[in-house]
Parts: sequence; structure tokens; C-alpha cells
Amino acid sequence: MTVEQPAYDEAQINRALEATIHIGLTVLLAAACLLILRPFIPLLAWGIIIAVAAYPAFKSLQKLMGGRGVLAAVLFTLLLLAVLILPVFLLAGSLVEGVQAVTAHVKSGAPIVPPPPPGIAGWPLIGAPLTKLWLLASRDLAELLKEFAPQIKAALPGVLSATAGLGGTVLQLLLSIVVSGVILANAQAAYDMTRSLTNRLFGEKGPEFQELVGSTIRSVTFGIIGVAIIQSAFAALGFLVVGLPGVGLWAVIFLIAAVLQFGAVVLVPAVIYVFATASTTKAVIFLIWCIIVALMDNVLKPILLGRGAAVPIAVVFLGAIGGFVAMGIIGLFVGAIVLSVGYKLFLAWLEGTPAVNQYT
Repeated sequence: MTVEQPAYDEAQINRALEATIHIGLTVLLAAACLLILRPFIPLLAWGIIIAVAAYPAFKSLQKLMGGRGVLAAVLFTLLLLAVLILPVFLLAGSLVEGVQAVTAHVKSGAPIVPPPPPGIAGWPLIGAPLTKLWLLASRDLAELLKEFAPQIKAALPGVLSATAGLGGTVLQLLLSIVVSGVILANAQAAYDMTRSLTNRLFGEKGPEFQELVGSTIRSVTFGIIGVAIIQSAFAALGFLVVGLPGVGLWAVIFLIAAVLQFGAVVLVPAVIYVFATASTTKAVIFLIWCIIVALMDNVLKPILLGRGAAVPIAVVFLGAIGGFVAMGIIGLFVGAIVLSVGYKLFLAWLEGTPAVNQYT
């Protein structure tokens, strides 16, 4: 017995050492794969989210086309690309028109900024300083820019970076839609792979967690991103009717704020501008329209978000902000969805049996 014990211990040590080496090599390989895929992670994440969210509609289209999955995926991808490209085209046109209008004002010698209405000076707290700045801008815009030159200089790199980031985001979305089309064209293989993965991770509850992830992605996508897009469309319509300068830019700012759950804040300066530059009747109608747009999410979110996948606003906010810091503008959307899915999975794991949302 005393002779066999050292041999047994040595065998145990050898097996432990071999297992450690295997685990270390596996971790090293996984880290290397993640390092290689790191630039594409936002692209892949957004492509998967789009594919999962659009899957029910894709299945309906596939049935209409006689079950031809590849052809349906190509057509669906083209439709999604058209939906994305059209607003981008309108935004670019709005920006070009704004620059042309400013250039025309400068050439004609007319003031770029009209003088403030007399009623603004009587507004509490902000009336006097706002009137002073407005008068300076209407009389000598160059002097106003010179006065705020340090602040403008400090903010200029951030503005340029955000502009470049917006262009990169549009490109990422275009590529993500193509990725989602590839995933939809191979929907059954992707479904089988995710089923195997969830079975491996969660055992017999794998199918339930697979359904939970899919339903949460769909409901959060439509409940947060969908509602924000609908609100932005109605807000942009109001901006266009009242003649707000830079309608496209205002709409983009409102869309980002709506994802962060404070879109109503963006409407406040727009309402102030309309009250200052338009007739009282027009301004009041625009104010009512903005109130309707701001309250729209209270009606749409319970319908689109779904009871089973509802997530606290704090989770959405943290996901959007964290995603923005990690991935840029596209992270506003990806972060909110990913953190919401993680939150629902965590709750389901705590409860032991996930309550699968039947949202489709």
C-alpha cells in the first residue's frame, strides 16, 4: 500500500496538470478568437438582433414565396436596406438645404438669425439672458461666435467625432442588415446551433431559455427601438410642418434621446423656438402635437414591449449609456437590448423556471 500510494498521487498530479494545460489552451484559444473578432462584435451583435427581431415577419414572407428561404432572405434584406437608406437620404437632404439657406442669407446681407420677439424678455428666469444672446446673434453673429470661441473650440472635436461616428453607424447598420440576411437565409441551421448551445448551458431547460432570449429580443426591439422610431417619425412631421430649421438633425437627436427614455426633453427647445418665431395659434397647435408625441410611448410600450419581457427603465438606460461608451452610437441600441436580455435571463435563472413570453 505504501508503495502504490506515490504512484497513485503521481497519476493524479499528471491528470490535473494535463487538465490544466487543456483548460489553459482552451482559454487562450477563446481569447485569441475574441481578439480577432473584436472589431466585428457590434456588427455581429446587431445583425443577430435584427435577424431574431425580424424572424416572424421573415417566416410570413417565406410562406408567401413558397418556402424559398434564400430568395425570401434576399428580398427581406433589400426591404430593410431601403427602410434604412430612405431616412438617411432625407437627413442628408435636410442638412444640405440648411447649409444652402444659411449661404443664401449671408450672400443677401440679411440677418441669419431674426431678432427676438418682444415677449421673450418677460419670461421668468431665462427671458433676459436669452433676449440678450438672441439680440447679439441677430445683430452680429460673428461677435457672438467670438464671445463663445473657447466653448466652441472645446466642443468642436466632440462634434466632429460624433459626426464621423454617425457615418460609421450608418455603415455598420447597412452591413448588419446584410449579416442578418445571411442569418435568415440559414435560419434553420442558426436555430439548431442556438438550441444546442442553450441545451449545453442550461440542460433540460435549454429550449425554454432559447425561447426566452428570442422573445425578449423581439419585444425589447419593438418596445424600445420601435417606439422611439415611431415617436421620431411623428416628431419629424411636426418639425417639418412648423418649418423648424434642420428637421433631419432634430429628428436624429430626438431618436437618440427617445432610446434613452427622455425624448420629451428635446421637444422643449423646439417648442420655445416655435413660440418665439411663429404665431400663437401655430405654436399652441405644435405644443399640443409635442405633448401627444411625448405621451405616445405610454400607449405604445405596453402594446409592443409585452408583459413578459418588460424591463425597468434603469436597465434600458444603463444598457444604452454603457453600449454607447463601449461601441459608439450603435451601442445605444445594441446595449439596451443586450442588457435587457441579460436581465431577463438572470431573473429566469433566479426563479428556476423562465416565464417564456409568447410575443411574436
